[in-house]
Amino acid sequence: MNMHAPAATSGELFWFKGTLVNVRLSWNAGEDRVSVVEHYMPYGESPPLHIHRNEDEVFHILEGSMLIHIDGKQSIAHAGETVLAPKGKPHSFRVESPEGARCLTITSGGDFETMIREMGEPALSAGLPPPVEPTPAMIAALTEACARNGIDIIGAPLS
Repeated sequence: MNMHAPAATSGELFWFKGTLVNVRLSWNAGEDRVSVVEHYMPYGESPPLHIHRNEDEVFHILEGSMLIHIDGKQSIAHAGETVLAPKGKPHSFRVESPEGARCLTITSGGDFETMIREMGEPALSAGLPPPVEPTPAMIAALTEACARNGIDIIGAPLS
């Protein structure tokens, strides 16, 4: 991946599912419970198809391009574009740019960020973690953590 890793961290770095996550603003910092997470992702990265029960999810693409799938419709989002995945609508994405992608994920309520903190691990460096093929146990753990945090996994990642 050629995406630039954070030079200086002004947040908390986590390795999460093959990606680097920087929690720039935690949901518990303000009364409106807004969370801003910066996500560094390699080419091909795709979360399972899922639904947020309690939070809209906003993606602001900073670098690269992503195929965005929301409620059965697909489009390509490029750097500088912002996309809304409304709560209650099935959605996923896939990083399309060979150099990877970097985006801000903005939610309110704390569900998404809490799930990242639960399933991620403190990053040992400001780069991507070593790639790991998900095992059935890892998939089950993610599904359970998502359910505890208002997110329902309903399908596979985009292929």
